[in-house]
Amino acid sequence: MSEPSILVIGAGPAGLSLARALSMRGLHVDVIERQPRAAIAEPAPDGREIALTRSSMRLLRELGILDRIDAAKVAPLVRARVADGDAGEGFEVDAGPFGHEALGSLVANSDIRAAAWAVVEADPRIRVHFDARVASVAAGSRTAEVVLEDGQRFEAPLLVAADSRFSSTRRALGIPVAMHDFGKTMLVSRVRPEQGHDGVAWEWFGHDQTRALLPLNDGLASAVLTVTGAEADALLALAPDAYARELEARYRGRFGAMVPEGPVHAYPLVATWAHRFVGPRFALVGDAAVGMHPVTAHGFNLGLASVERLACAVADSMSRHGDPADPALLARYQRRHRAGCATLFLGTALVVRVFTDDRLPLRPLRRAIIGAGRALPPLRRALADALLDDGPVDPTPLQRLRRGFEVLRPRSPGGRRLQ
Repeated sequence: MSEPSILVIGAGPAGLSLARALSMRGLHVDVIERQPRAAIAEPAPDGREIALTRSSMRLLRELGILDRIDAAKVAPLVRARVADGDAGEGFEVDAGPFGHEALGSLVANSDIRAAAWAVVEADPRIRVHFDARVASVAAGSRTAEVVLEDGQRFEAPLLVAADSRFSSTRRALGIPVAMHDFGKTMLVSRVRPEQGHDGVAWEWFGHDQTRALLPLNDGLASAVLTVTGAEADALLALAPDAYARELEARYRGRFGAMVPEGPVHAYPLVATWAHRFVGPRFALVGDAAVGMHPVTAHGFNLGLASVERLACAVADSMSRHGDPADPALLARYQRRHRAGCATLFLGTALVVRVFTDDRLPLRPLRRAIIGAGRALPPLRRALADALLDDGPVDPTPLQRLRRGFEVLRPRSPGGRRLQ
């Protein structure tokens, strides 16, 4: 008797990573994707640079995806600087106190997608169905079913939605979602700044906009500008050189002249949180479960965490019950992923509210937060540790306690613990 096939809707990086994780545990997977094969096999650059934590790098390495990415396209994130106001006062988060050269890595979203496809394409346990438009989905106590518009029908013991934060699968299954439209648009583009970035990522708040500069290799950087929708439309209408001059002005000349190295891409900012991550014979992963605001750069990292958590739950369910969708183990996945996301999701919402609202009452709070970051080394170490921890996504209480002591322990700049 053959192993049951699991259905995954969505061949984005989260869906393909999950398919690979399940395949490595001996399961067969059918991935249903509405786009044509070329869009997945040869994804066009979309301007998004993904800040990968060490934990995400570990998982991508285990899945065989990291090895498919050209090392020259993986840029080290040495330090991160958070600043507020025109004076640029802020604090830095550094990997040095932990003995690491970088907090994480920056990789283009299109490169991750291409690498994930290369791994999946070579995996005999995974079948991807392109140009597949879903007519209906259903999940019951015994089986899940997907029917395509062309009449093709799939049945499986488990259906997983990985089709974006605006998931049509989630809606079809009747799962409510808390959605917040921030009323802002993120503009991203590659530039070549005159002043070197030294591997430092900048996040700069103030005056109804958020500015960021993400360090890439070969002297390149990703300029990220968050503005109102009307401003975004006006900026998108500019010629490339005029847009570069506008960036120079908005960055107060901090990085000198900027030479455009590609088109400008626009993304309206909307955060989502599904009311349920699981149900009878189904689960949500990636943005279909939690869609983050990008200000803390953790959206894809949380998506990969959902992949690891669900793959472990499915593997445990198979080993104990011969069924990949045991309700108790799917519920465990939901508990763990909710717990792993909630603090960061709510914290990100707070950061967005406090640091993107220029009304006078919030300015003292912003200064206090920035001041605490400068004055409290344990806070900076805790922020760094969140990026540097490459252990399991769900550590034991003892592991958490040990990690907490490591964060609080004073260290020299080179990473040596002070006695």
